[in-house]
Amino acid sequence: MPNERLRATLLQQGLTVAALAESLGVDHKTVERWITKDRTPYRRHRYAVASRLSVDETFLWPDALTTEQVTSASTSELLTIYPQRASVPRDAWGRLFATAEEEIGVLVYAGLFLSEDSGIQRTFTDKAKAGVRVRILLSDPDSPQVAERGADEGVDDAMAAKIRNALVLYKKLRKLDGVEFRFHRTVLYNSIYRADDQLLVNTHVYGATAALAPVWHLRRIAGGDLANTYIESFESVWEGATPIPGD
Repeated sequence: MPNERLRATLLQQGLTVAALAESLGVDHKTVERWITKDRTPYRRHRYAVASRLSVDETFLWPDALTTEQVTSASTSELLTIYPQRASVPRDAWGRLFATAEEEIGVLVYAGLFLSEDSGIQRTFTDKAKAGVRVRILLSDPDSPQVAERGADEGVDDAMAAKIRNALVLYKKLRKLDGVEFRFHRTVLYNSIYRADDQLLVNTHVYGATAALAPVWHLRRIAGGDLANTYIESFESVWEGATPIPGD
């Protein structure tokens, strides 16, 4: 059975079999067999193909790694656990976003602490001007999900007020080319802060504000599933979100 994922990824990126083969230093017939006969390459070639196409190895060859290998790789993706968001060093947020070369993503209810940080806003601005895609997802302050989260945290209407405050603080950033804002109406189990392959994932705990909940620092590596789980979650929320009125 042909490897349609590899074929489709090549087509999407405008690459020919010959071009991929040349970049890997293999015969083009070898690459053709990977596609037409679904041959599984040696691991070094799988890594090289995944890196060249900017996709995960397990997307192209889902059965190439054993469960033990995927588990081991996923464990290695976890760099640090902070017991509370408040215990994350302040400059860690700036360092995270400063590493981005292609993608910055923020998925929050309000994330007011980010909008209040002028240094991070400058980083978002500079990165967008340098061609990095910056996407920020805020919860719709008029949604029932926000009202429910406010009640869960014991802050009630203050949750919607935080979102509206963040919108005001992001006023200049919302007008900038390369920066996209959307409203979501999703019950969040985590807030996600992404810079390319690195993420800070702030878990949500019933009865506690996000600042008092743990944060995982992840770095995506080939063969791992942990970081991809949160990246795919972000994309799913983004697809269902809507532009902010007035933007």
